[in-house]
Amino acid sequence: MNIAHAIDHTLLRPEQSTPERVVQLCHEAIEYGFASVCVLPCYVPLAVKELAKTAIPVCSVVGFPLGGNLSVTKRAEAEHLLAVGARELDMVLNIAALKSGDTQLIVDDIAHVVDVAHANGATVKVIVECGVLSQEEKIRAAHLVSTAGADFIKTSTGFGYGGATVDDVRLLRQHVASHVKVKASGGIRTRAQAVELLHAGASRLGTSAGVAIVTDTVESSQAPY
Repeated sequence: MNIAHAIDHTLLRPEQSTPERVVQLCHEAIEYGFASVCVLPCYVPLAVKELAKTAIPVCSVVGFPLGGNLSVTKRAEAEHLLAVGARELDMVLNIAALKSGDTQLIVDDIAHVVDVAHANGATVKVIVECGVLSQEEKIRAAHLVSTAGADFIKTSTGFGYGGATVDDVRLLRQHVASHVKVKASGGIRTRAQAVELLHAGASRLGTSAGVAIVTDTVESSQAPY
């Protein structure tokens, strides 16, 4: 198992995100062969520049971290990110709409981003924030993400509502369409956790501890993502 190839090497904490750290993140991705780097929207151009001579895509976030943006805002954000070189978009599902049962809003919200992303050859991962959902809501979210045409369903933002669990990965894998992959994120700090989540059905892992995971060392940072 090549764990590095499954890791989205991530830097989203605003208090830690500096240009120097983004450059370091990109160089680590090149050294270890990570699947992508995931950075704040404002740092996408810098990451694209640093990775220009590689096949490693730059990922960024849409409607992050709460998901309650207007659909037109999410689509516009996606368009801008794609225009500056992002090739993977991790968007947050509208949790308020899910809680209130507005399923059509959710499908349209995701589809607006999926349409513009797929037209540009980009991948969309939808964050469903499992930590605030009931089991029934997680299953409903899995069906809606599948219906809207997204490429991945993602367990959590890693910002305050709990992180990835084996049970959630298994549940989502069971209920999404066969073409939809699962990304586990939030609180993944060790190689043992990573292996367990991959065995449970995750295809990608979002973590800021990528280097510690692939080298099987202790990550000193306490950042949840």
